[in-house]
Amino acid sequence: MKIIFIKKCKFLYLFIILFLISLFFLFYYFICVSPSFAIELDKNCFLNFKNKNSLNDITNSNEKIAYLTFDDGPTTKATAKILDILKEENVMSTFFVVGKNVKENPELVKRAYKEGHYIANHGYNHNNSLLYKDMESFKNEVISTDLEISKAIGIDNYCSHIFRFPNGFMSHIYSSQKKKALDVLISLDYVYVDWNCLNKDSERKFSNYELLNNLKRSSKNKGTLIILMHDTADVNKTYYVLKDSISFLRSEGYEFRNFYDFIN
Repeated sequence: MKIIFIKKCKFLYLFIILFLISLFFLFYYFICVSPSFAIELDKNCFLNFKNKNSLNDITNSNEKIAYLTFDDGPTTKATAKILDILKEENVMSTFFVVGKNVKENPELVKRAYKEGHYIANHGYNHNNSLLYKDMESFKNEVISTDLEISKAIGIDNYCSHIFRFPNGFMSHIYSSQKKKALDVLISLDYVYVDWNCLNKDSERKFSNYELLNNLKRSSKNKGTLIILMHDTADVNKTYYVLKDSISFLRSEGYEFRNFYDFIN
């Protein structure tokens, strides 16, 4: 009997060890190996943020956090190259996508989403005269962009929750219409976000050296950064300086995050 009991104990110990090893490998696969880091966002998610109007208050913090944001894509000229670099550098970012470009390039949006980047809303046409024609037009552009994102990533009722006005809310262009649009955003459970740091890649042609210096000057003596870049390559090719930009920010002690921080 004693021998049988010992054998049973050994078998039990072996079973427990094998079970724990299996759990370890399952955990390792889903956390470290599995290619999908996406979080499902829909209209049932909500913003975990005190100010339901704007996210821009986070830039008042002295904490060294960098939010890389890319506007106006996706495009075949730049988005995939930027995603390759972000993956290589293990950096999560936020893409403010234009609805009509999502419709043309859904696979790029799906890739960005699956790799853990936040897909935010930048309107459907990036055309101010259409966007601000009236508040119904503004609302339709936001909703239509979310619908295109839903189709691209395969998530029903996707809601970005975060909007960036073309040219920014801070711009004086269409300022009265933007103030009215804030009520529309609130009704859709949206906030808007601008930026406090940029490399000026959409303003005029710069050399790669100048683009990096624009970023350095713009980030000087600041804590939390919301960094404006573009994944269009229309004026400058930001992907040529993206690695150096990430290296510089890391050397300054910045940690990279995206806006999933503010979603429950």
